[in-house]
Amino acid sequence: MSDSPTVDRTDHNVIELTREEALTLLAQAPFGRVVYTHDALPAIRPVNHLLDNNLLIVRTRLAAQFSTTVRSRSGIVVAYQADDIDIEHHTGWSVVVTGIARPITDPARTTHYQRTLHPWIGSPMDGVIEIEPTLVSGIRLVDGAPAHNG
Repeated sequence: MSDSPTVDRTDHNVIELTREEALTLLAQAPFGRVVYTHDALPAIRPVNHLLDNNLLIVRTRLAAQFSTTVRSRSGIVVAYQADDIDIEHHTGWSVVVTGIARPITDPARTTHYQRTLHPWIGSPMDGVIEIEPTLVSGIRLVDGAPAHNG
């Protein structure tokens, strides 16, 4: 038996976010999770990102699985998820972006993102990948009275 009390709360609502609201929250998030296919299986990696000109930008090592997968197949579809959930209060948000991932090969753009998007780990991050957010969805978990239908 757990020492934690069981919380059975019905005073929260789920609100669907618009595309613009979801992208605004995503731009504020410090990191997210990229979901891609590797050897026909789903793979998930946490990465930090930035949103620039409606493109999601991530840096990676050229030898990393994600980078290798993107470079080996033209225009692969990936998902990217970020959230900010308050476990104690059961509030927060979650955003999922699905779109085409492409390596950035333009030297000027690569240099720009190497200067503006700083990796969290000590390994050299020599690759830059953009994800075009084709499908954008999100929810917000909020305090409030239960929604009434009718």
